Parts: sequence; C-alpha cells; structure tokens
Amino acid sequence: MPNSYHNAAHYFIETHLEAGRGEAIAFIEAASGKRISYSTLSANSSKVAGALTRAGIKREERAAILMLDSIDYVEVFWGCLKAGVIAVPINTLLAGAVYDTILSDSRASCLFVSAALLQAVAPVLAKNDHIRKVIVVGDHPLEDGFESYQTFTKGAPEQAAVAVSPDETAFWLYSSGSTGQPKGVRHVHSSLQATSDTYGAKILGLVQNDIVFSAAKLFFAYGLGNAMTFPMAVGATTILFDGRPTPTAVMEIFTGDPAPTIFCGVPTLFGAMLVHCDSTEQPAHQLRLCISAGEALPEEIGKKWEQKFGTEILDGVGSTEMLHIFLSNRPGDVVYGTSGVAVPGYELRLVDEANKDVGVGEIGELLVCGDSAAEGYWNQRAKSRATFEGRWTRTGDKYEINAEGRYIYCGRTDDMFKVSGIWVSPFEVEQALLTHPAILEAAVVAAIDDEKLLKPKAYIVLQERANSDGLEDSIKAHVKDQVGKWKYPRWIEVMEELPKTATGKIQRFKLRAQS
Repeated sequence: MPNSYHNAAHYFIETHLEAGRGEAIAFIEAASGKRISYSTLSANSSKVAGALTRAGIKREERAAILMLDSIDYVEVFWGCLKAGVIAVPINTLLAGAVYDTILSDSRASCLFVSAALLQAVAPVLAKNDHIRKVIVVGDHPLEDGFESYQTFTKGAPEQAAVAVSPDETAFWLYSSGSTGQPKGVRHVHSSLQATSDTYGAKILGLVQNDIVFSAAKLFFAYGLGNAMTFPMAVGATTILFDGRPTPTAVMEIFTGDPAPTIFCGVPTLFGAMLVHCDSTEQPAHQLRLCISAGEALPEEIGKKWEQKFGTEILDGVGSTEMLHIFLSNRPGDVVYGTSGVAVPGYELRLVDEANKDVGVGEIGELLVCGDSAAEGYWNQRAKSRATFEGRWTRTGDKYEINAEGRYIYCGRTDDMFKVSGIWVSPFEVEQALLTHPAILEAAVVAAIDDEKLLKPKAYIVLQERANSDGLEDSIKAHVKDQVGKWKYPRWIEVMEELPKTATGKIQRFKLRAQS
C-alpha cells in the first residue's frame, strides 16, 4: 500500500524534523543572505502543496517552474512533490520559442516564474491553452490572470506529503539540448534517494557540517543533486546563487561567510577560474573537494587546478536520463584524463555496433544500469525505446577502458569519426590542443576534405595574450607530437567563443553544421 514515506519530500525534509535537526540551516541565498531552516522549509513547502490543492491543481498535473535559484524555488519544488503534482523545472536561459515548445509539450497547468524572467516567457503564455494559473515570484506589476507568490500561498493550509508509490512520477527534467530539441525526461520519487545513496554518500561522503555550492543551477539534473538532494539527505547547507557563475562571482562566494566546503563546477568554469586566478599564488578558500561533470574534464585543467588550489576535482559522468553521476573518480584516487570507475550501485558496459562487449583498449558505447534511471521520455516512444533497453540505458557516449579498469572518454557517439579507417576521438584531440600555450578552449569535429574524406577540424578560442605568428603550423605540429600524425586538425578556425549549452557543454552539432 503506498504511503507518504515513499514521497521524496518526506525523506529529504521531514526526516530531519523527526531526528531533531529541524533548526539546522538548509539553504542560504548568496545575494540576500536569506536563510531557511529545515523546519521552516517543511512548513513553507507544505503551504505550497496546500495552495496548489486549493487552486484546483490536481495530482499528476504538471507545474512548470521557471525560476532563478532561490529559497522560493526550493519551497515550490518540494511543495509540488508533497501535493503529488509533477514538478517541471525549466532552463532559465532559453529562447521564447523553446519555452513555447516545452510548455506546450508538457501541458503544464500552472507556471511558477521569477519576476525577472516573466518578460521572456510572457509572449508565449497568451497562446497557451493549458496553463490555468501563473504565479509570479518576486516584485513585479501583475497583469490580469497573474498572481503573486505571496498571495498564492497566503492562508493556504499546510498539506502533508501525499502517499505515493516509489515508482510514481515525481518530476520531469527537459534535456539540455546539446544535440537538438530538449526532451521531457520523466523521473520517479525513488530516483532522488537512489542518487543520494550512491554518488552523494559513497563518492562525495557528504556530512551535516558541509556547505555546498553548485555553479550548475537547480533546473539541471547535475545541479538538482548537487545543491538540493545530496546536502538535504544529510542535513547539510547549500549556498544558492541566482546570478551567472563568473570566476569573479564564484571567488566571492569562496571567501564569503559561510564559505563552501564542496564546489560543483563544469570544465569550462574551472578553466576560466584558473585564468582569472593566474596571478594569485594561493586563492583563498575552505574547499575540501570539487567535482566536475557536464563534459569530460581535460587532464591539463585538473592538474593545474589541484596545483593551484590544493584540492582534487572528481571528474564524473552523468546524464539527465540517469539523474546524476554514475561513473566517477574518487577522493584520493583521481587519475586526470579518465572518468574513473563505476559509482557503487551502478553497472557499466561498453558495446560495439553489434551490441557485443568490447575488450580493453577498444572503443564502445557506454551503457549503464542503476535505480535512478528515468522511466522514459514524454511522448517520444521511439526515442525511449532506443535509449532505455530493459535494465540498461544507452548514454550516447563513446569510451574505452584501460588495463587498470578506468574509463577514458572518447566523445559522443555522434561526434566520433574515422580517419584512414581508425576511430578518432574528438576529445583526445581537444585535450592535445588545450596543452598548447596559446589555446584557451577547443572543439573538434569531422569535416570533409577535397577527396570527400573525413578529417579533423578544430575550432579554438585563444588566450588573451596569444601570439598569432605561425600559430596554425605550431598547433598542428603540437597535436602531431601529442596524439599521432593522422589525428591533427587539417583546418583551424579561431572563434571569439564556442557555442555551448547553459551547462557549459560544447554544442558540436552547431560546429558540424558549418564545417
């Protein structure tokens, strides 16, 4: 018989009250200094649940959340789960047309939106037939049909978490769209604890006195685990930042009060921070551990960071479909340039085009099995069947496994190509490019030469003081020396910036389109 103990909101909030940790601080807003305890979060999220029920938003309807990272966001997310309403966090950096697609696809009945984001989404609301209520969070002149968050929750009864099955859908996450249009990924209540029991507990080893700061926002699977479920599982504290995580902003948080002990970043940000701190002998911080995901961490960046900050970066691999990281390096056992080994609780396979397991040193597609797997994509049956194969989920990533059992990233399945009949890993070439002193960022894709054959083409962003004299020949010679004569880029194009998703993933499909 389903009961409230299977509701993820009960596990992540109410258990702390039952254990006497209700007055512990759960979240702190970096900008305002506002704080909330687990006890107050329990009450406020229950009021959101009561307000949803009062407003006629029924169980299993969808509530879209287009909000900046804030304490209000946390209240809304858990309030939805308590009410049995499916939370649908949405990327705050999308274009209006994409918001239209997501809101229409999800058929959300209500929308919680930060006042600062209302203008971006307002034009598509007029033609949306599904949204019955728009709740604006923050100060904003309200239009007809919109309601403030304060008014929406005022006087609402505190509703306890509804009884659910552990397999009941709790929330959707729309994939970041690094290869095209986003897809609605459906996750169940038990998935959240599955990730905190595995990666959060067995790799990060979070404890109650940890303070976590995640550059990745709450609307991403990576950020949701980092900033919400992992610290909440142990009664720890999260610092929320609603702005753009520039190196300057991140360093200010590092030296703030309280200062984070855990930092969750992405490779491009780690690289940018190294450039920012180049003249600083030992940047001030209280970090005991850093993690990276979103894209594979270049070996050069990992080594430079540890030398500069004295703190390891645990490079890991996760996906929206698996909710968080399932393959990772471990504290005290980091080998930069590899993604480590399987997180306890997950199984991995590498398979060839015939779905046969490959051997050591061979390249195959990575498949993963674990309890946090999504139950499928919303309204995309063919893609669900192609990705979710029984117990196994296809990641779309190409890897090889070395003699020590560590996994080495080669690239996305769509990014891989053969030169002279030999697989070329774009990531391997990119890592070689990044060791050149003139290069800040690099992306490699396949391009067609005059003989209609595929060859590597590099798109690069230069360091600020890079000398361009003889640069192309220097780069080509450098890559030949690093990774092999046939893998060097035949063409090199300098760009101001590389196209990326909001998580920092390079959108190579856009580069392929112009190659």
